[in-house]
Amino acid sequence: MEMYENENDQVDAIKRFFAENGKALAVGVILGVGALVGWRYWNSHQIDSARGSSLQYENTVSAIQADQPQTLAAAEKFAADNKNTYGALTSLEVAQQFVDKGELDKAAAQLQQGLAAAGNDNLKALINLRLARIQVQQKKPDEALKTLDTVKGEGFASIVADLRGEALLSKGDKQGARSAWEAGVKSNASPALSEMMQMKINNLSV
Repeated sequence: MEMYENENDQVDAIKRFFAENGKALAVGVILGVGALVGWRYWNSHQIDSARGSSLQYENTVSAIQADQPQTLAAAEKFAADNKNTYGALTSLEVAQQFVDKGELDKAAAQLQQGLAAAGNDNLKALINLRLARIQVQQKKPDEALKTLDTVKGEGFASIVADLRGEALLSKGDKQGARSAWEAGVKSNASPALSEMMQMKINNLSV
């Protein structure tokens, strides 16, 4: 997996991937299944559904970015109605809107909904990283640590280490935080993230 500086970069990469390839992937997979089982009607219906979901997702995200009136409510509805990758990605967008408004409980609930809709392990990991960050902000370090325990994969190790350090520090566990950040520095972290974790380690000694 390509290394990113934070989960925001990873979310953006996945969104770009589905924006650029989502329709083709959906159609390709459905065509393959349809050819295998011979359900032509089912195949046609699924293709139309995938195209529709992709278009709705693109329109929803564009509306959120343009800050159009009633956008957030419409996006919430789209996320709730689509138990798939597009719904999960929309939940990420909606959650960020709530974070920006300081409504962390709503943001966390939206991410939990997105987590249930996500079928891709990498997307689940990204949602859990965002959820753990919010839980740290909510002063719920134990919940954040449990959430981080679900994130697997070497590509996420450095971000997990950084967030684990933040959660442990908020519990008053300076040694645990130091150990987490030291492990993060030794991982395949980006230079910027590695430097930031080293600064946090240095600040513990002040």
